[in-house]
Amino acid sequence: MASRFSRWVAGSTLVITVLTTSVIGAYGSQSIHTAISGDTLWKLSQRYNITLEQLQKLNPQIKSVSKLNIGDKIIIPATTYSVKKGDTPWLISNRQGVDLTALLSLNGLTKNSEIYPGQVLKIPPLQSASLKPYTVVKGDTPWLISNRHNIPLSDLMKANGLKSEDIIYVGQVLSLPASSVPVQSSGNAAEANGNKKTFKTHTVARGDDLWKISIQHGIPFQELLSVNGLKESHVINIGDKLTIPVYQIAIKSTPGPQYGELLDWWTEAQYVVPIGKEFTVVDFATGKRWKMKRTIGANHADCEPLTSNDAAIMKQVWGGSYSWSIRAVIIEVDNRKIAASASSMPHDIQSITSNNFNGHSDIHFLNSTRHKDGLVDTSHQAKIKQAAGR
Repeated sequence: MASRFSRWVAGSTLVITVLTTSVIGAYGSQSIHTAISGDTLWKLSQRYNITLEQLQKLNPQIKSVSKLNIGDKIIIPATTYSVKKGDTPWLISNRQGVDLTALLSLNGLTKNSEIYPGQVLKIPPLQSASLKPYTVVKGDTPWLISNRHNIPLSDLMKANGLKSEDIIYVGQVLSLPASSVPVQSSGNAAEANGNKKTFKTHTVARGDDLWKISIQHGIPFQELLSVNGLKESHVINIGDKLTIPVYQIAIKSTPGPQYGELLDWWTEAQYVVPIGKEFTVVDFATGKRWKMKRTIGANHADCEPLTSNDAAIMKQVWGGSYSWSIRAVIIEVDNRKIAASASSMPHDIQSITSNNFNGHSDIHFLNSTRHKDGLVDTSHQAKIKQAAGR
């Protein structure tokens, strides 16, 4: 019933192309949310993790749970969080999807303050001012949208009051939280460690779109937009000139020929292994080899075996069944060997349909992060360093 209701609310949301700034201001132990296009009381209750009934009692002036007017002022109560062992303010702010400075200020803390298990902290509302609209197109799924925009899936779902079973539809307007993934747009970072960054020009041809152009030139979609000062909604025309970053990633030394180069994902590896790139994976422990292709992925490389034979080799390496267990691997690409870490479990989006592998699997590189929360996976990083001989 809840799922049917959530879909009804989403389906009845007024699609408006005008977006005004949403401001959340302090209001004692509460906050004020200024409604933007697509907001409903039900969506706000999901976004801020409070009950719909509680929200209605605080806002009796709002008569409909399925429609808000742009500019409506909604009172949002602060939620609380009980500190667990190992928590830090930064970890809590990251998991809750809130601004660290706002979390510290609301609780009378500073960056040097210590917190302890059992301590109850007030959690400020999500910063809706950082949300931007996105109109769903054919073929979209929440996972695909989160991946393309470098947003943890959990953040996207929470910002839109979505659950795993909810259906999104073409034309629906979603709210995109700010990306937690750094985008390299400065030439200075590219010059570090012997790497070089230059630029070339792409002239838009018939059939081009921004996503295809980013893949054609092996650069992240968001970087293409950033370099050219564009929004995703920008319409390109035949003959338009786009600036394309070109990266030359220097070859790094390794402790021995059996090891791979230790390349940072954000500034190096994602340009050596761009979306659409085919390469060979070598299991570090057994030496078994198979071919894969990076088909998507922003926080790390989401890859698929090229053929059913490659998928069978993967399964054999992982003991006869696909698994989330992590193994050190070497990526052989363009006469280079890169240190990496892989799991073999197929999941989510599938591009290659003839390989007997239902989905894609994950390959991590130095400092890459998880899609679900944007955090570095320490287990993957340990295997990467093993493959690098460190």
